[in-house]
Amino acid sequence: MNLNNVRREVMKTLEKSMDELLDKYLKPIEEIWQPSDILPDSSAPDFTEEIRDIQGHSAEMDYDLFAVLIGDTITEEALPTYESWLMDVEGVDQDSQKGWTRWVRGWTAEENRHGDLLSKYLYLSGRVNMREMEVSTHHLLNDGFDIQTAKDPYRSFIYTSFQELATNISHRRVASLAKKAGNALLAKMCGLIASDESRHANAYKNFVKSILEIDPSEAMIAFEDMMRKKIVMPAHFLRESGGKISELFKHFSDAAQRTMVYTTQDYIDILNSLLKEWNIDNVKDLNSKAEEARDYLMALPNRLQRLSERVQIPEKQFQFKWIAS
Repeated sequence: MNLNNVRREVMKTLEKSMDELLDKYLKPIEEIWQPSDILPDSSAPDFTEEIRDIQGHSAEMDYDLFAVLIGDTITEEALPTYESWLMDVEGVDQDSQKGWTRWVRGWTAEENRHGDLLSKYLYLSGRVNMREMEVSTHHLLNDGFDIQTAKDPYRSFIYTSFQELATNISHRRVASLAKKAGNALLAKMCGLIASDESRHANAYKNFVKSILEIDPSEAMIAFEDMMRKKIVMPAHFLRESGGKISELFKHFSDAAQRTMVYTTQDYIDILNSLLKEWNIDNVKDLNSKAEEARDYLMALPNRLQRLSERVQIPEKQFQFKWIAS
């Protein structure tokens, strides 16, 4: 049996438990929060006062932190790209209503609320050039992304495990900084989003853990391959109006580093957490190539730690077109 057929069989095996997984990792639509539950009610008598409060806090917000919030929003708004990618993964039949299709649709439906909530907040903030932000979102959707997983479910779920943990950290840090600044509404919003990301990360980590039990060698090799390539962020093609593909991402990343919202150390910590979560050091029945892959993975955090000590983050802020002057 070739590797693609093995992967399809593994996906079918995992799909048998999908009802249980859906109940565990996704919430009922009628019960989960919606953006209108969090944002000011436009029909309420104190609506104008609440908008003034949002705009006051936004005006006082650190420039880099505000830029990171906008970049995070654009990343969330590019959700159609992520759904179309997962629907094309080996073992997902988008023409059916089977388990994996239900998972992808359910996951993206929950994630869709994040961009809706954040973009409405930014619109109300009075500090955002909405057209510039929308152009960046349009570009990101139009340009797509290349996360180097192809149609492989093993690599795709390793990627989503890592990425969901990264977005959890980013939103949680923004929530913490907003709370310290007295911005209770933004803190609540980002806290709720971070909670969703944590729950989704647990789902994808569970998928990979099961794959490691069923097909350990190929799963280990896939993990090594993704880490050799490096886990790129879904917004790595980010650009502004008139800009070239991907040229804005470094400035966004630098802002995230300066504000300590998401750092090189976080990347290393996530890797360490996955090595521990998946018990990589103790996986059994590996072939020789997979053993070599494990050796690489177990040594990688220390190697990355040494490299991180040389990373220099520019102190000068980049002036984003997103932020109104």
